[in-house]
Amino acid sequence: MVPVKPISSFEDALNRCRELGMRLSQQRRFILELLWDAREHLSAREIYDRLNREGKAIGHTSVYQNLEALSSQGIIECIERSDGRLYGNISDSHSHVNCIDTGAMFDVYVKLPTSLLQEVERQTGVRIVDYRIDFYGWSSGATSPEENGGIATNRTSRSALGSDRECLQWPDPPPAQNKNRSPDPPKRG
Repeated sequence: MVPVKPISSFEDALNRCRELGMRLSQQRRFILELLWDAREHLSAREIYDRLNREGKAIGHTSVYQNLEALSSQGIIECIERSDGRLYGNISDSHSHVNCIDTGAMFDVYVKLPTSLLQEVERQTGVRIVDYRIDFYGWSSGATSPEENGGIATNRTSRSALGSDRECLQWPDPPPAQNKNRSPDPPKRG
């Protein structure tokens, strides 16, 4: 497999389309430009609505066909969720934080400890070359919809988390003291 330069800008996306011999129609440019300007994950319907509000006439079918073509080539991100697909502008390796109460999704860059990746490789026999993690939580710190006062449906831009490229890193765990020691029994009471 030949390493491919990550797509991190609107221009990178246009260049990847050219490299792949994809036609750069006006509708395809509109969609790519919107995804890079919006900086959030959007449904096909939201993309259609926003483009038409901006006076960029585009049909439903054209939106769906272009999103399918762009995501199948790895130019944009397509995320399958229970409430439908969401599309985003980043196709380099990253993870997601999903807010249960607001429906917001944020891109985060996570670097796992080498020892954890090696343990996964040891258990599976598969050499890890990339990974993505989905985190789920409540934005208010609540642990259920009832504690949070119900479920809202607004979406928030990933820029609310700060730097788009900030990478979260976990330190490698300290070495085990005594591997032959049996684990402590669960506490009762």
